[in-house]
Amino acid sequence: MTLFERLHAETTDAKNYLLTAPLIERCFAKQVNKEDYVAFLAQAFHHVKHTVPLLMAVGTRLTDDQEWLREAVAEYIEEEIGHQEWILNDIAACGYDKEAVRSSEPAFATELMVAYAYDAINRKNPLSFFGMVHVLEGTSIALADHAADSILSATGVPKSAFSYLRSHGAIDIEHVKFFEQLMNKITDPVQQQVIIDSANKFYRLYADIFRSIPDHLALAKVA
Repeated sequence: MTLFERLHAETTDAKNYLLTAPLIERCFAKQVNKEDYVAFLAQAFHHVKHTVPLLMAVGTRLTDDQEWLREAVAEYIEEEIGHQEWILNDIAACGYDKEAVRSSEPAFATELMVAYAYDAINRKNPLSFFGMVHVLEGTSIALADHAADSILSATGVPKSAFSYLRSHGAIDIEHVKFFEQLMNKITDPVQQQVIIDSANKFYRLYADIFRSIPDHLALAKVA
């Protein structure tokens, strides 16, 4: 069994914890409102803005024998630069103050996921980050387009407010294929287990962000 196959097979329970988050269930039941969507985007901004710094941290921790992986990390960095600005623009398209979001503090669950990502890279193993990639990219491919359609139908938010979700949905499938090929080159059982264990943890951390969103502070609308 390849590492990519193991990632799917051995993270089922943690993935289900994410998919049963009340906000996700309400989204697909078309029971969300604009405030829910903007609150999600705000938390997405607070973790997505760390994607490039995290990737850079991974690159510095890889060994000479992992130069092939460092090259892949460089490709990821090039592709991920500026995505947090797409999120802020979507927030503005919903009629909310994107600069207020930029200067806001993340929810504790969001801060915890980001902090764990840095800690795992620097204290444990840089390959831990690929568990996070599996969770965030895999979830986006599976849910983003469906979520965008459901939110659009339920809230009347303009189509211009979905640049981030749409870019990370089915259109991004080539990115996931690249990730699959990359993971399947990792054949060392110890390294494989690091990534699988990390994915299980990030599923729970990411799920807790969704579970915390209804309790987060209200966001400012544009006057």
